[in-house]
Amino acid sequence: MKSIQIELKADEISDLEHLYHQTKDIRTRTRVQIILLNGEQGMVSSAIASIVRMNDVSVQRILHRYQSKGLQGLEDEPRSGRPQKMTEAYLEKLLATVRRRPRALGLDYSIWTLDYLRDYMAKHTGMVLSRETIRRHLKEKGITFSRPQHKISSPDPDYEVKKKRSKKQETN
Repeated sequence: MKSIQIELKADEISDLEHLYHQTKDIRTRTRVQIILLNGEQGMVSSAIASIVRMNDVSVQRILHRYQSKGLQGLEDEPRSGRPQKMTEAYLEKLLATVRRRPRALGLDYSIWTLDYLRDYMAKHTGMVLSRETIRRHLKEKGITFSRPQHKISSPDPDYEVKKKRSKKQETN
């Protein structure tokens, strides 16, 4: 590939700086850094490659993509691979399920675990997803699992009084 020197206008620099500071995607941030190093500092691709720890050809490819597509050229290109198993319908059912108590659904347990949830969803949707996939998608929606806190209780109205009395006797 032929070495490129990009001429950046003030508004392009401003847009790139904004994207650099706003993006959470490290690959996009690195690509922006490459463009800024080339366009602002006048650095050649081999010098940039040593800074960002990429090979020279990859840096040149990023510069060409920016030159031809602008900011859109800095986004990840589509990748091949297996389609995602988690569908929007599955996720909606998963969220509706996890927000209900297992006993309300006729199950023999009181709290959800990832294994219980995976088995329940497999039975009702026919799709078997890994515990990690389910956990990750729930976490994205703000739902996390923690160890259950075991609390001993009793229907006895005097239970709390008796419990405190027994704790005092233990310390004496």
